[in-house]
Amino acid sequence: MKLLRFGQPGQEKPGILDNQGKVRDLSSVVDDIAGDVLSDSKLQQLRDMDLTTLPEVADDVRLGPCVARVGKFICIGLNYSDHAAETGSEVPPEPVIFNKWTSAICGPNDDVEIPRGSEKTDWEVELGVIIGKGGRYIDEADAMSHVAGYCVVNDVSERAFQLERSGTWDKGKGCDTFGPLGPWLVTRDEVADPHQLGMWLEVDGKRYQDGSTQTMVYQVPFLISYLSRFMSLQPGDVISTGTPPGVGMGQQPQVYLRDGQSMRLGIDGLGEQSQRVVQA
Repeated sequence: MKLLRFGQPGQEKPGILDNQGKVRDLSSVVDDIAGDVLSDSKLQQLRDMDLTTLPEVADDVRLGPCVARVGKFICIGLNYSDHAAETGSEVPPEPVIFNKWTSAICGPNDDVEIPRGSEKTDWEVELGVIIGKGGRYIDEADAMSHVAGYCVVNDVSERAFQLERSGTWDKGKGCDTFGPLGPWLVTRDEVADPHQLGMWLEVDGKRYQDGSTQTMVYQVPFLISYLSRFMSLQPGDVISTGTPPGVGMGQQPQVYLRDGQSMRLGIDGLGEQSQRVVQA
């Protein structure tokens, strides 16, 4: 299934994509794409529905972030061997963990704001993993049963804030609009292998990133198990699993986003995002 949320910011309703690619309104069935709705049993109930009984939604409706009430937005740094190489970094002996603030979350096609004082706002297409079943100390062998589905994430980053401003990476990762999610939450049954997905990103039509989750160092089951040693994972938590090479910081010379540019990005089977870049 491809679950989504539609409507104006802060007023989104739950929806689902039917077999003809039309958005159907799920608000008479569930209150949102969040919490218990992400459990295997609730997802199966949605899977069993006759979608033609649900109201059709206008084609031009705004899509919101594909999951609501996100408790934690956890990110993994330097998790692609070829991306680590382009930044001049070694592959870390354990996963690098940082956070995006949940206030960074926005819709997949919303404007992305360059923060005031920014000179190095950058892009990163990433595979997002959405937790459906919570837990602590999760066994790696059981980790995939905790996944509700997957989505596209643009881990927008301000490199000076991240690396030059005396602190952890979080400072340059959590600005407002730095976390577009969607267009869809694609349930895990539709993704045969999350480690065999092509992924790409373009700025003003020029393709900068053209990679694959094949080069992910720490794969999804390990990441879930590893993270659950340090925190409880809860339904609706988002794990952004790292980016392939081609970020602006890795270009020679470096290239960063400017007011008026546009980004387009996608992952095989998970849909595409499109964002206009604006100055805050």
